[in-house]
Amino acid sequence: MLKTGDLIGNFDVKTSGNNDFTAMDLKGNKNILIFYPKDNTPGCTAAACSVRDSYEVFKDHGYKVYGISPDPVEKHQSFIKKFGFQYELLSDPEHSMINVFGVWGPKKFMGKSYEGLLRTTFVTDENLLITHVIDKVKTKVHAQQLRELLGI
Repeated sequence: MLKTGDLIGNFDVKTSGNNDFTAMDLKGNKNILIFYPKDNTPGCTAAACSVRDSYEVFKDHGYKVYGISPDPVEKHQSFIKKFGFQYELLSDPEHSMINVFGVWGPKKFMGKSYEGLLRTTFVTDENLLITHVIDKVKTKVHAQQLRELLGI
């Protein structure tokens, strides 16, 4: 998993509009990159809506916000429409971005072990340097968690 001080490597994913998106699209902006397992699940929806409700605060402080999951573009489009997200959701079914950030790994649920996406949020500066990492995301108050970390 990438850590504070690491530079982001290149990746190739799709936006919810089915356009190509690479690391170079992040350059020149401060970014909040929210990796989550799956659209329309309770925890993921709670975290996404928490960030949605504070989106203007992040935007006003110069941050671009992105949600990233392995879900296909069509599922992201439905998720955006259903919950009114103002920020971009990136589709990564091939794990291009997920692998660059190192957020695929062992998980446990109801006593069973399996491989899956590790819910993690990264913040970058304009030069693609990781400035903050949240690896223990509190889904219902994720925006508050981010705002406290960023001092905004």
